[in-house]
Amino acid sequence: MEPAVAVSRLAGTIATQSRPRSPLAHLIKGGRQTQLFIPNGSRLYAVAGDVEQRIARALDAGDEAELQDLLVRCGLSAPEYVDNTPLESPRLYALSLAIAQKCNMGCTYCYADQGSFGGKAKSMSLDTALRAIDMLMEQCPEGEKVQLTFLGGEPLANRKALTEATAYAVAKAKEKNISVGFSITTNGTMVTEADARFFEEYGFAVTVSLDGLGQSHDALRPMKGGKGSFDLILKNLGPLLTMQGKMQVSARVTVTPRNLDLPVMLDEFIRMGFHSVGFSPLLRSMNGRDEMGQEELAVLLENMIACGLNFEKNVLAGRRYPFLNMVNALKEISKGTHRPYPCGAGAGYMGVSADEELFACHRFVNEEEGKMGNLTTGIDPALQNGWLSSRHVSSQSPCTQCWARYLCGGGCHHEVIAKGRTACDYIRSWLHYTIQAHERLSRLKPGWNM
Repeated sequence: MEPAVAVSRLAGTIATQSRPRSPLAHLIKGGRQTQLFIPNGSRLYAVAGDVEQRIARALDAGDEAELQDLLVRCGLSAPEYVDNTPLESPRLYALSLAIAQKCNMGCTYCYADQGSFGGKAKSMSLDTALRAIDMLMEQCPEGEKVQLTFLGGEPLANRKALTEATAYAVAKAKEKNISVGFSITTNGTMVTEADARFFEEYGFAVTVSLDGLGQSHDALRPMKGGKGSFDLILKNLGPLLTMQGKMQVSARVTVTPRNLDLPVMLDEFIRMGFHSVGFSPLLRSMNGRDEMGQEELAVLLENMIACGLNFEKNVLAGRRYPFLNMVNALKEISKGTHRPYPCGAGAGYMGVSADEELFACHRFVNEEEGKMGNLTTGIDPALQNGWLSSRHVSSQSPCTQCWARYLCGGGCHHEVIAKGRTACDYIRSWLHYTIQAHERLSRLKPGWNM
């Protein structure tokens, strides 16, 4: 059987098996033993024989009472790891600064409306950046860590404020005996060798947006005016990829119906020397262009599983294969991640606009739904706690009936609010596959390093 056909059949089987049948439990076949996933605490158990058959019958019949009784009798029942109580006024530990609300590129799908967030193009003043850093560090206890991210638009369009804000944050952190981590997401068109030295000096996590190879990338991420950007980015990335030490350089691919050949991209970006490579489907764009529908998400699943199988093959051969989606999923499965939110947005993490306003995250800049206060008056507790209450996974439908709810957390707030939950089948299928892979790797390569 052709490999592509085999992967397609595997993806179809996984898509069928991953459908939610109970919020209490989920069966995962595909290894030496069937695994039972318990959403409460994201716990995994090997099951077989009569126990497996009885659980399968209860799931098939939709008999929640019988399923709960079986879990109790098998000693798998436990107090709720996640209750329905939302977070309340959590401490801030990370900020992203929209340091440049402008961009030199014309990506048609950009959530930030080609960098300006629906308003006039502008740069964040240094004073605003420093005040944001003060707010971030104000509540941080001694010995703890904070994270500062520079975003845009294209953040290097405001390079001076970025570099001075970084130096200020380091000095402020030293004064308070706390540590600070830095990251930046860039389109790569303005990166210089001096930038590479700066990022290496301060140990930046650098994410470069790349949507394919050559013309595939250029079609989705042209310069303003229509000229391609791939060759320029590749030329600029040389020093970054060469200097990686404290700095880590990753590639992030926004996946649309026009760039679905993920295994080819992944192999080539790894060959180039990126520390990691990750894929993210486009579920919401400002103008509705290039969004992924159900058919495209099904093709995406096939391609993601193909990448995952390559990951498994490389790990078993003792080779590093930095497929970020796979690495992250396996880490969360290994540690039994169980969370009531998909991320820290509106909780420990917020975005700051050039106009000194606070938002739930960088994607909500200039959007009323995500407003959280401003730098002058601080975080608005009513806005923040109202958000945390309404966005808790136990408040989301149909999340409460889904076995993957505490691994997923309910999906990206920005995408869900705008478009609904269009990717649930894809997300469940991907998690189902990665749980299968976790069993195989744990059995065949115990102690392997993620």
